[in-house]
Amino acid sequence: MSESNNVIPLLTPYRLGKFNIAHRIVMAPLYRARAYNNVPQPHAILYYSQRATKGGLLIAEANSISPSSKYTPNSPGIWSREQIEAWKPIVDAVHAKGGIFFCQIFHVGRASEEDIHSFFMHPDGEVPVSSTNKPLKSGSGMQPRALETDEIPSIINDFRIAARNAMEAGLVQFLTTSSTGTGFDGVEIHGAHGFLIDQFLKDKVNDRRDKYGGSLENRCRFALEVVEAVVEEIGADRVGMRLSPFSDYNECVDSKPQELGLYMAQSLNKHGVVYLHMVEPRWNISGENVESPYTLEPMKKAFNGTFIVAGGYDREEGNKAVAENNTDLVAYGRLFLANPDLPKRFEVDAPLNKYNRDTFYTHDPIVGYTDYPYLEALSLIHI
Repeated sequence: MSESNNVIPLLTPYRLGKFNIAHRIVMAPLYRARAYNNVPQPHAILYYSQRATKGGLLIAEANSISPSSKYTPNSPGIWSREQIEAWKPIVDAVHAKGGIFFCQIFHVGRASEEDIHSFFMHPDGEVPVSSTNKPLKSGSGMQPRALETDEIPSIINDFRIAARNAMEAGLVQFLTTSSTGTGFDGVEIHGAHGFLIDQFLKDKVNDRRDKYGGSLENRCRFALEVVEAVVEEIGADRVGMRLSPFSDYNECVDSKPQELGLYMAQSLNKHGVVYLHMVEPRWNISGENVESPYTLEPMKKAFNGTFIVAGGYDREEGNKAVAENNTDLVAYGRLFLANPDLPKRFEVDAPLNKYNRDTFYTHDPIVGYTDYPYLEALSLIHI
């Protein structure tokens, strides 16, 4: 499979479990800081529908699973009735264009960027929780509280409920023969980038002495119990997981990242999840790829389901990765953010809009959010 014989690998169809995928270009989950007071807003209807295509897979920005798991005041959640109702028209808009929509769910743990005073204004006076009581050197500097062993089942149950809520956040009336009558098509459990699950996985953070710390098996126990609960709740064919064993984001590092990635890939097979979404070892928060002695090839070979890669891919590299069977699907973040019609641009090999990093996390409902032009609009400008 190569572009030289008129086949564009990224534009070939694929079967993702029970979903028919029209192309291999996935919209990666992207925090956009525009869900005011943790509630998705109407402007997200346009944002996501702009990027939806028939048979295209989109992964929504990370949704907090509980009030105590919030990332920022402007990140969405999926724990309340208000949030479920707010997601419904967004999900419906994606489905109306034939898109497949997964909801990423997470608990931030010690990586919360909430102001310290907002925690102590909480009725329960909660502070961030983690696998450890070691604070981040950057950020708010708040010292987290290490979860007690008997508290962990409650966090796992929050993931379960969030997954159930995501399944509800969709069309509830005006059903037609083309409508599914469901909410999100599935959920992606966020086990990457130094958030709570990653804080348990990585041995440079997890310093526990109970059954959730110490050995590799113990450090992965929490993650896999979350997977088990979510699979039990909504079915394995609707569950994916994102991992970044090689990343040091949010000061979360492991001494043997390849061993960690392999163990998780093999363990996820036992639960039958539909996909594994892994961040490239070369990925860096700066946006520039860095040199790494590692690749994702061992994890791709070990995992039985659909494999999705993310981290610094362009059109050429994405085509090459699919053609050489190094991945099944490729997730694009910043390029999809700036190019709502990214699959079309890749199809015709058109120039790409440049993204503006200064507007990534502002709260404007239009600028840097829904105002990136389509290829057709640019063509009209130049007529």
